[in-house]
Amino acid sequence: MRLILIRHGQTPHNVTGALDTGFPGAGLTPLGETQAAAVPRALEADLAGIYASRLVRTQLTAGPLAEHRGLDVRITPGIEEVAAGELELRSDKDAVHSYAETLVTWMHGDLARRMPGGPSGHEFYDGYDAALRTIAEGHADDDTVAVFSHGAAIRVYTSLAARLDPNESTKLWMMNTGMGVLEGDPDAGWELTTWSPEPLGGEALTDASAHDVTGEAADEA
Repeated sequence: MRLILIRHGQTPHNVTGALDTGFPGAGLTPLGETQAAAVPRALEADLAGIYASRLVRTQLTAGPLAEHRGLDVRITPGIEEVAAGELELRSDKDAVHSYAETLVTWMHGDLARRMPGGPSGHEFYDGYDAALRTIAEGHADDDTVAVFSHGAAIRVYTSLAARLDPNESTKLWMMNTGMGVLEGDPDAGWELTTWSPEPLGGEALTDASAHDVTGEAADEA
């Protein structure tokens, strides 16, 4: 099984640095729409399915690829962004640091710690893992699927599921429409085979002025 985990396109909160993790979440900026439109040209893999979280930004990003491939976008609970709890929609330094510090703690294996007013690492990981297991169970062992998800969620899950060195995984970053590729299965485990942090459409689709706190390396926040 091959999972292509793709982060959604840019949202207004990715520009301002606000922790937007609630439902339904923000839509895409004009740049985000351009990033989404570039995905079908940049992603060459044969796909057996396309999945997106319940947050609108992933569905909008998945749309152009689904239309191009003649596939439906399957909305899948459990692959949402790491919930910010009481830090929701805050952009101040203390809130961003607290959010990132919690992610770092999880990557180092302390899943008992809770996001302030939010989930524990166990709750996040178990929910994300169960969602991917459900996706995998609906496909053959040699299928490839695209899963449109979120920056912090993809980084934390990949770190833990692929058993990465936490001192290295906390340095992972992922711009809008960056991707990571996991190969394996839910029982045998996952291996990270590709990490492409820049937009699938290329460097021209980056926004150097954006304060993208859920895409930045957790140890830099």
